Amino acid sequence: MNEMELKYGCNPNQKPARVFMEEGELPVTVLNGRPGFINLLDALNGWQLVKELKEATGMPAATSFKHVSPAGAAIGRPLSDTLKQIYYTDDVELTPLACAYARARGADRMSSFGDFISLSDKCDKATALLIKKEVSDGIIAPDYDDDALEILKAKKKGGYCVLKIDPNYVPAATEKKQVFGVTFEQGHNFIKLDENALSNIVTENKSLTKEEKDNLIIALIVLKYTQSNSVCYVKDGQAIGIGAGQQSRIHCTRLAGDKADKWWLRQAPQVLGLDFKADIKRADRDNTIDVYTSDDYDDVLAEGVWQNFFNTKPAVFTREERKAWIAKNTDVALGSDAFFPFGDNIERAHRSGVKVIVQPGGSVRDDNVIECANKYNMTMCFNGIRLFHH
Repeated sequence: MNEMELKYGCNPNQKPARVFMEEGELPVTVLNGRPGFINLLDALNGWQLVKELKEATGMPAATSFKHVSPAGAAIGRPLSDTLKQIYYTDDVELTPLACAYARARGADRMSSFGDFISLSDKCDKATALLIKKEVSDGIIAPDYDDDALEILKAKKKGGYCVLKIDPNYVPAATEKKQVFGVTFEQGHNFIKLDENALSNIVTENKSLTKEEKDNLIIALIVLKYTQSNSVCYVKDGQAIGIGAGQQSRIHCTRLAGDKADKWWLRQAPQVLGLDFKADIKRADRDNTIDVYTSDDYDDVLAEGVWQNFFNTKPAVFTREERKAWIAKNTDVALGSDAFFPFGDNIERAHRSGVKVIVQPGGSVRDDNVIECANKYNMTMCFNGIRLFHH
């Protein structure tokens, strides 16, 4: 098949809509459901991301995409008991691929609501069982175990979109897109991101452990498929905060840092101990935690309101307590898809536990940025690689 008709384009008024190959066959097969325009954009970008994560680390990888950017991405490292709790893995016996998916989905659960999932490996039953519980539009993977496929086909009253990708497909060297009737053409971004991108260390601290290198490479690969401008915070093999599509670099850094802080706050004793009512759905629980860990906590703690969510009224998680807990987050890596023009980005990254950074460099204020990194004894690499994606 070299053509697929779609229900509509980005919006219902954009008809007709289709995807097609000018040469050869489509690399995707629809096993269930009916993909939409944005679904396929998410699927094809997400597949490239997880394929490269697997190639770079040798571990199964997963990503959760929303509106053509990842909300989370990870490799399949084991989960701590705390992560199992906040990722709602329940009684599922986790495989490495299931761990990767749980991490990818758990990074920013609010943004992942209604996501499109990409997996680097054949989807197994454990991963399908985790996906079964979440609100999601669809999935792409190189293959599916029979029992996993049956679980996924049952989602959304049988309408869940399940795509199979040809893992050996290689795109043409030149790619095209149209905007306002004008055709754009460029070379496909085949750049390989590995330890070579970390060789130029510009700070006084030259130390980089294997763990830190892996985290920086993960950040770069995530950025390669994130709408620019973008910044990515990574810890323990998973993105914990992604700031996508911002015009200002500092806004990317703040947005990603705020998401990383939210991820860490979910692990605070005050949050883990919340006494939720048994009938609260996961999405409502996530939304409630998001408000509870903010300055707007009274929106869920006011008298006559908290009873809708909790069996017992929680104590306020004060700003001072939140700040103290966030300060305990350490060993975070950060990547940026273009240079940092000011040291304020380093200051913001430091507040979220960043210890190592990779960015292209090349700003007229590089000296100021390096000086700020040295102040916090960070290790920073200039890789000379811009990773804009649009």
